[in-house]
Parts: sequence; C-alpha cells; structure tokens
Amino acid sequence: MQTLGWIALAVAIMAVVAWYLSYNAARLDRLHAKVEGSVSALDAQLVRRAEVSVELANSGLIDPASALLLAEAASESLDTSDAAAVRVEVSEQGVDAHRAKVETDLTHTLIAVLTPEVVETMRARDGYAVEQLDRVQAACQRVQLARRFYNDAVADVQNMRAQPLVRVFRLAGHTDLPQVLDFDDTVPQVAVPVPEA
Repeated sequence: MQTLGWIALAVAIMAVVAWYLSYNAARLDRLHAKVEGSVSALDAQLVRRAEVSVELANSGLIDPASALLLAEAASESLDTSDAAAVRVEVSEQGVDAHRAKVETDLTHTLIAVLTPEVVETMRARDGYAVEQLDRVQAACQRVQLARRFYNDAVADVQNMRAQPLVRVFRLAGHTDLPQVLDFDDTVPQVAVPVPEA
C-alpha cells in the first residue's frame, strides 16, 4: 500500500510539472504572437509615415530642394518596406538593421525639412497646409507608439525566455529570439509653439 502511495504522489507531481510546463509554453507562444502582431503594426505605421511624407513632398508646400530630399527618403522607406514584406523573417524578426537606418534617415530628413520657420510659414497658410502638418505629426507619433509596443513585446519574450525552466526544457523550440528595435523616431516639432510667459 505504501508503494502505491508513492506512485500516486509521483504521478501527481509529474502532472503538476507537466501542467506548469504546458502553461509556460502556451504563454510563451502568446508572447511570440504578440511580437508578430506588434511588428505588423509597426510596419503599417512606418509605411503610413512614409506615405504622408511623400504627400507632403508632392504638395508644393515646401521648397523644391526639401521636397526632393523628403520624397527620396520616403521612397527609400517604402521600397525597403516592400522588400521586407516579401521576406518571411519580418513576421518574427521585426525590422532589420538596413530598414532601421532608412527609417532613421527619414526621421532626420523630416526634422531637417520641417524647421520651425517652415512650420510657422505653413501654419500661416491655408487649412490644407495645417492638415498636412497635422498628418505628419500624427503619423510620426504613431510610429513612436508602435515601436514602443514592439519593444515592450520583445522585452516580455526575452524575459520569459531567460527563465531557467524555459531554457532547460526548450519551451521556445527553434524560434529565434526577437531583438529590440532601435532607430530614431523623433517627432518633428510641427505643433503650434506655445509662447513663453
């Protein structure tokens, strides 16, 4: 009878361990799905920012040299987005280093083109110019948020995969470890400046 009790205890312990491992594997799978969803959202916001930048470049609201620079940077962003969409790795690996550089270049171009003087001149014009500025600002803010959500999701996966049980039992399988994305996503100062008191 005592042997039967030990066997029952061993089976119960194994069942609890199996449940715990299954629970953690499912949680890790959900976290990886969250990364995939957030990288898709980030990609969509990067594309939207590039499209808004192309619209601004083609609007005639900024000088031709600035428009050319902005159109070139935005087109490069759209081209790398199209190339990234073809690759399967984007769903899990996120944005590669080349695309991060292209997006940083677009950010720097937007900041260089939308100087305070240009913004002030555009805001003094008709409603279309103000609408374009507002669209650029909104698109840039959405890129910031999407990158933050992506990096938060990646940090969650990295923390979960750093746990000893997850590593020992290889609960992540052969899935690559996603990496945090770092590029300059500063929002150009296109808002109406607040006068100092």
